Amino acid sequence: MVYQGNRITVTMLEDGIANMHYNAENESVNKFDAETNKQFGEAVTALEKADDVKGLIVTSGKGVFIAGADITEFVASFKKSESDIKDWVVHINDAFNRFEDLPFPKVAAINGAAMGGGCEMTLVCEYRVMSDKAIIGLPETQLGIFPGFGGTVRSTRIIGIDNALELIATGTPKKPLDALKLGLVDATVPADDLQDAAIDLVKKCISGELDWQAKREEKLAPVKLNQLEQAMAFNSAKGAIFAKANPKQYPAPALAIEAIEKHVNLPRDKAIEVEAAGFAKAAKTPQAESLVGLFLNDQLVKKLAKKHSKLAHDINEAAVLGAGIMGGGIAYQAASKGLPIIMKDIKSEQLDLGMGEASKLLGKMVERKKMTPAKMGETLSRIRPTLNYGDFSETDIVIEAVVENPNVKRAVLKEVEGLVKDDCILASNTSTISITYLAEALDRPENFVGMHFFNPVHRMPLVEVIRGEKSSEEAIATTVALASKMGKVPVVVNDCPGFLVNRVLFPYFGAFDLLLKQGADFTHVDKVMEKFGWPMGPAYLIDVVGLDTGVHGAEVMADGFPDRMKPDYKGAIQHLYENERLGQKNGVGFYKYETDKRGKPKKVADDATYELLKTTTDSDKKEFDDQTIIDRTMLAFCNETVRCLEDNIVSTPAEADMAMIMGVGFPPFRGGPCRYIDQMGLDNYLALCEKYAHLGKAYEAPQKIRDMAAAGETFYATA
Repeated sequence: MVYQGNRITVTMLEDGIANMHYNAENESVNKFDAETNKQFGEAVTALEKADDVKGLIVTSGKGVFIAGADITEFVASFKKSESDIKDWVVHINDAFNRFEDLPFPKVAAINGAAMGGGCEMTLVCEYRVMSDKAIIGLPETQLGIFPGFGGTVRSTRIIGIDNALELIATGTPKKPLDALKLGLVDATVPADDLQDAAIDLVKKCISGELDWQAKREEKLAPVKLNQLEQAMAFNSAKGAIFAKANPKQYPAPALAIEAIEKHVNLPRDKAIEVEAAGFAKAAKTPQAESLVGLFLNDQLVKKLAKKHSKLAHDINEAAVLGAGIMGGGIAYQAASKGLPIIMKDIKSEQLDLGMGEASKLLGKMVERKKMTPAKMGETLSRIRPTLNYGDFSETDIVIEAVVENPNVKRAVLKEVEGLVKDDCILASNTSTISITYLAEALDRPENFVGMHFFNPVHRMPLVEVIRGEKSSEEAIATTVALASKMGKVPVVVNDCPGFLVNRVLFPYFGAFDLLLKQGADFTHVDKVMEKFGWPMGPAYLIDVVGLDTGVHGAEVMADGFPDRMKPDYKGAIQHLYENERLGQKNGVGFYKYETDKRGKPKKVADDATYELLKTTTDSDKKEFDDQTIIDRTMLAFCNETVRCLEDNIVSTPAEADMAMIMGVGFPPFRGGPCRYIDQMGLDNYLALCEKYAHLGKAYEAPQKIRDMAAAGETFYATA
């Protein structure tokens, strides 16, 4: 035994070959947390002193090779000064460099995901062998940072500047053959042959058959490209990368490029210093705080889903009532995850529409070569369209997805309740109708919950699971388990008009309507909010949702929260709807829609819209600067999010933030409305509320904000 730790061991195998084995005790994956970093340094020291080691392989005892750094430690580490962060990273790199400098060849045996720091661990080896089941990549920019354990230095020297920039900036992991083609790994083999292949490579190095010293020297020296070639590589990469990621919204790729430009002509140790300085700069950006927080929130929400699911019934078969686009989308989602589902409707044309929707989505998977035609057929066979309830006796859960009308929903739910087994869960896919109200029609209200999917079902990750007054824990648990089984992220919320997401969204639309009433140009508002980070501005969003849907939702919200969601004027959305402008549904809304070359709707500003809006605009109309538009719309949005926390509609800021990001596209790099308030500072946010309080209750600071500001609290811990 060369070294023994509870994260890392180094043992001798055969012919002077050692095995550095990562297998963290009591952990599901290997990761570079503080203890692992400490043991890695100790193991390297032990190897430096060992005189009988001729070569080494790096292996993992987990299904994942090494997941990377421990993200949970980032929050505290990133609170340090930029200088201290740089020193912290340089200290970790010291062990990586010493490992790389050991006087014998090293081969990484990549059995599973080697991501971030896990990938960087493989790069300090001279050779990399990859299982055909593994993936490898540098996803750090998705956390608002970039590789800091030598990843930007070694990747540029191993696979070239252009390939390294693409790998780092996109963060997309590579499958074995792609990694081999890129030169990121040296061989791919079947999983069962991995360790033998790694040992064989080490033996070839020891025998002199492979020049491992040359492979190492390549990583220690500057990049072997002249200045013109370097300039071409950087300019080409910048154009492609910045077209996909706005540097002001996502600065990490730009900071990575900046660091690489500075260090490509330096030897390794000096290059590592440059990388560490750039990493520290990225770590101190608000985007890094938001995106790391987003990752941790995502983990928390998934843990809460597992906790909720503990009392779940087995789900062997589901059913959806109502075909069409939504029903077909739900059926597709269930079937694509291996769950048999019945799709029931009263009209055969609707069943055809639902099956057509599922077939279309699966067909696109086949076109993109993500699914074989045989697999498509197998998936479609899991959907059973029917016009009657004959097969419902053994169904474990039924999702009602009929028209958004309370009387129709109550009638359908009452009918199906009498045809299913006593412990079958009923779930309504409603976006606004009270679950407690719908449950009044049922004999077993404890078995009834809300299950709100977002459109389009196959793309939107969020599912709101709504608890009515009489919903049982078993019903909630089973619905959460179903959402997870369908590949969705469930967030449990309590019943109220609009639940969580729509309750928050409609004050945002209300703020937009008020801006238009006072003279704002809807195209200007859209551009400002898209620049802020939304995937689409409010005018375009309501066109996509449908102005009829928007008007219906606004009526529900006005009844539920008249103090802040019932305007005393007719807004632009209502007026356009009354003039039969429904948005993309009929080709005219705020914008008119034409078909582009790919057959998709393309929005075009419409003079007719401006004519119609003249009747809803104040005579003393104003002009608004960009910041005023942002402040007014975001105050209404964020205030209602906080009120949902106040009212216990949602339990935690993490769940609220994740729901807004996954449900309506809140800018991820801002972390969610609660994180946005934290980063603004609660005192500053409170002052902004007071500035605009004269506009109405929606702009007034919730009591929770006042209390938190007075106590010096934040939504997320600051230390």
